Formats: sequence, C-alpha cells, structure tokens
Amino acid sequence: MLSSLDPSSQQFLDNLNRISDAMSTAQQQMSTGLKISSVSDAPDQISTLLQARAGLSSTQQILSNLGRQKTEVDAGEQSLESAVQLFEQAQTLGAEGDTSTLSADQRTTLSQQVGTIMQQMVGLAGTTVEGRFIFSGDSDQQAPYTIDLTQANPVSAYQGSTATRVAQHPNGTTFPISLTAQQIFDSSDPTTNVFTSLNNLRTALANNDDTAIQTAVDALPKVDTYLNDQLAFYGNAQNQVAEATDYGQTLQTEIQTQISNLQDADLTDAILQLTQAQTQQQAALTARAQLPRTTLFNFIG
Repeated sequence: MLSSLDPSSQQFLDNLNRISDAMSTAQQQMSTGLKISSVSDAPDQISTLLQARAGLSSTQQILSNLGRQKTEVDAGEQSLESAVQLFEQAQTLGAEGDTSTLSADQRTTLSQQVGTIMQQMVGLAGTTVEGRFIFSGDSDQQAPYTIDLTQANPVSAYQGSTATRVAQHPNGTTFPISLTAQQIFDSSDPTTNVFTSLNNLRTALANNDDTAIQTAVDALPKVDTYLNDQLAFYGNAQNQVAEATDYGQTLQTEIQTQISNLQDADLTDAILQLTQAQTQQQAALTARAQLPRTTLFNFIG
C-alpha cells in the first residue's frame, strides 16, 4: 500500500516507532528482570539458552541422585566397618579358644558367642536404606540371607541378585557404588568366605576339637584382609561420590552464571535506555510541533 505521507513525515513516524520500541523493551526488562522473554527477543541466542537450561536441569537431577547415593554408600561403609569390628571380635574369641587349658564348657560358651557374631553379620548383610536392601543387588526388596544356628550350614543361600547400580558423574561417566552381600560375606572362595570361616570356628569350638580350632583360627587373618578390602571399596565409592558432587556443584554454578548472562537484564542499563528513549521521544515531538505548517492558502495573495 502506498503511503500518503510525505517522506519527511514518514521518516518522523519511523523514528518515533523505533523510540517507542526501545521504551517498550526497556520497560519489559525492568518489569521481568529478563532481557530474553521470548524467541523474538534474541533469536540468535535462544538455542544456546535452551541448551544451557537443559544442561542445568540434567546437572541438578544428577546432584539429587548423588545425594541419595551418598546416603546408600555411607550406610554401606558404616555396615562394613561394623562387620570388620565383629570379625576382629571373632578372631579374639578364636585366639582365646585356641588354648589347651580351656574346658569344653568354656569353648562351648565361646562357640555361642561366635554364633551371635554370625547372626549380627547376617543382620549387617540385610542393611536397608529407604526400604531397600542395599546388599541384595538389583533384587533390593529381598533380604539377602536368613540364619538358623540349629542347622549345620546356618546361613541360607544368597537370595539376592547381581548388583548393576552405578552413579552418574556430572561429566558423563559412571562408577559402581555397591557390592552384593554374596561378594562381601559369602565369597565363592572358601578361604575368604566370612560366613564359612565363622561357622568353622563356631563348630570347632562347640566340638572342643583342638586341631579344628587351630585350623579355623589360622584361616581367619586372610578372611579379615578380604573383608577390609570390601570396606575399602565403599571408602573409595564415598570419595567418588564426594568428588562428583563437588564437580556437579561447580558445574551448576557455571551454568547458572551462563544462563544469567544470557537472559538476565541489566536493570541499570534498562533504566538508562528508558530515560534516553523518553528524552528522545519528547525532543522529537517538540521539534515536530515547532515545524512551520504551510498550506495552499499561504500561496494565495
């Protein structure tokens, strides 16, 4: 459509519209605190902003997961610390029982104490966090073991499954955070099996068998070393979770800063822009009003 305005008037209106747009933009930034409220505000930056927001959301979810995983790993580490202490108590009982001066009744009492330690070990194997058996692998609604000291083999077969749980690091990698009770207490190698070694000691003491007691006591140090190795796994997992959390918190701050730089308005600059636009608008209107108005009648004598 052809404009009926002369070029000078059209230019005046165009400039006035630009000033009005600048005022509107400044007012919007002041009211929302944002310089990007819609795609049209900065089409060349919106993709970067959306990627940053997605990265922030992902990092926050990973940090939330790490918080829960820390609780699980801490519980695992505490349970294994208790298991190591219990096993050391069993070693002390074994050393006490491995003397020829003890009576059969005294050894029976020691045997019962070792049985109590076995029950406590099974209890530790059934450690729960948030309603989950953390040593039952992926079958975390099932206690890994039951125990009946009246049986020749008092500890049941493992009732859990393999453990595939891993923690995600904010840098995209993953690392394992759990072992199964089978790996910890019920090793396939009888020379490192916690339950087997304790039961052998318990049985030998109950039978007042000097040779069997000696054999059971001699086997304990290797099992103790193995159990401490499992404890070390959880100590390492704690360190990895802590490092990943620190990394994630730093990354979160960096992304939040990036988002802020992209979308947050500079209120001081917005106020200045609004003031300048208002001044320009007033000056333009005043100048326009002062222009001489010539009509056809000015040329009629």
